[in-house]
Amino acid sequence: MSVETGPIHPVSTPRDPRAGSRAVLSEDVVRRAPKALLHDHLDGGLRPATIVDLAAETGYDRLPTTDPEALSSWFVEAADSGSLVRYLETFAHTVGVMQTPDAIARVASECAQDLAADGVVYAEVRFAPELHVEKGLSLDEVVDAVLAGFRDGEAAAAAAGHPIRVRALLTAMRTAARSREIAELVVRYRDRGVVGFDIAGAEAGFPPSRHQDAFDYLRGESCHITIHAGEAFGLPSIHEAVAFCGCERLGHGVRIVDDIAVAPDGTAHLGRLAQYVRDLRIPLELCPSSNVQTGAAPSIAEHPIGLLSRLRFRVTVNTDNRLMSGTSMTREMLLLSEAFGWGLDEMRWVTVNALKSAFVPFDERLALIEQVVKPQYAALAAEHL
Repeated sequence: MSVETGPIHPVSTPRDPRAGSRAVLSEDVVRRAPKALLHDHLDGGLRPATIVDLAAETGYDRLPTTDPEALSSWFVEAADSGSLVRYLETFAHTVGVMQTPDAIARVASECAQDLAADGVVYAEVRFAPELHVEKGLSLDEVVDAVLAGFRDGEAAAAAAGHPIRVRALLTAMRTAARSREIAELVVRYRDRGVVGFDIAGAEAGFPPSRHQDAFDYLRGESCHITIHAGEAFGLPSIHEAVAFCGCERLGHGVRIVDDIAVAPDGTAHLGRLAQYVRDLRIPLELCPSSNVQTGAAPSIAEHPIGLLSRLRFRVTVNTDNRLMSGTSMTREMLLLSEAFGWGLDEMRWVTVNALKSAFVPFDERLALIEQVVKPQYAALAAEHL
């Protein structure tokens, strides 16, 4: 897995983000630019005030504070531990208030509206139906509530002048044993707004292959698959996801950098797995702020996204959990602009990468790229000549 396959010279690659415009983009420009999001968790993006409201409505009494501003700070501080396991513990509170159809639909609607207001034109938002059945909801009722909320949010966003398309990814928890049920749910809802399947949760000790039955079933049904891999556990997780489980995208995948050696002169040597992932154009759903919080990257400035972009991996930029990371797509892009000198060209590149990698039909992807992304970036570039 770590065998080198030959040198790659970053300086000769067609696009080098470090060679782009060194001027840091303004927040207004980044927010107005169309963006695409492939890795965002529904239960990781609630508005703090909504959590407080829903806790009162549903009788959830375990919040650390009922002050929305203090609660927002608590989530970021609690998640900023350098441990994926501790990071995941914060979800007990968001999931705890999402146990009724009305609560779930409200969260989904606000998710769509918040993303649209941030300039996101296409989003795939994931959630684990099995986490929302504590008060007796069926898996189907959970999915129905989420999809109804997305439709409501899309309509509200369009009325506000920020059109967005939101699709759902259904997640199975890798620490549980319901993945085949969730896979069957994906098939039932694939023509109603669900576009793919995911597994998530603690990686160590819970390899993707534990859910092989679900992956085999989905591939037999021609369904799309993304897998959380290469965040906390590294190359073995990525290898299983790619070699045995049929994943089309890597959720995070940031640890693929462990299979890349960079010499003092800047020459990079890719191991067999890294070469394979790059050759197949397997998208990396990178989440810079979240990766730093969970210890998968040391800092934004040292995040592997710089190297992976220079080496022409299929890089995408994502939020993961907007509440826990105190972030948005605009903030993630601004951080990368500051750290790596990214300008509009680089933003457009990762946005097109994301749309090329989306799980909606090809015609929809192409229309978004040609009719929305390219014209709007051209207009923004013209403003700043």
